[in-house]
Amino acid sequence: MKQMLKDWIIAIGLGVVVYLVIGWIQPKPDLPGQAPLFSVQTLDGETFDLAAKQGRPVVINFWASWCGPCRAEIPDFSRFADKHPDVAMIGLAVDSGSTSKVRRSAKEFGIRYPVAIADASIKSRYDVSTLPTTVVVAPDGSVSHIEVGKMSYRDLTRAAGSAQP
Repeated sequence: MKQMLKDWIIAIGLGVVVYLVIGWIQPKPDLPGQAPLFSVQTLDGETFDLAAKQGRPVVINFWASWCGPCRAEIPDFSRFADKHPDVAMIGLAVDSGSTSKVRRSAKEFGIRYPVAIADASIKSRYDVSTLPTTVVVAPDGSVSHIEVGKMSYRDLTRAAGSAQP
């Protein structure tokens, strides 16, 4: 019994180390200094135009309904959106499938900020290969922070704060 417990502890420890190493070596998107502009229609029928957001920080979060870390960070992102209405936010779903599927997922996960579907062009211009990926754009349109992997409320507050003039 002792040996089995020891084996489990070693296996779990190795799993944690592998998880941390993978997170550490995740490549960040290769973005130009200025955030690539895009305009999308949100699930609510509104237009989210990045160029029109100039003058305020913007948080762009690439996510998918099947992505565990994406789902885990959504409550913190929703809380951030509620507490920081001065920061524009958009969740860009990379799910393949219907708009209704993404709409159901957004409702199920309690997303309280605009959501749209990212087409291949947006994913390509933002060089997104890993989910979740979050890009914070400063008021002048420059990329101020890129995060690959799950962000906490605290992480997001710090990243968005660095985008403030």
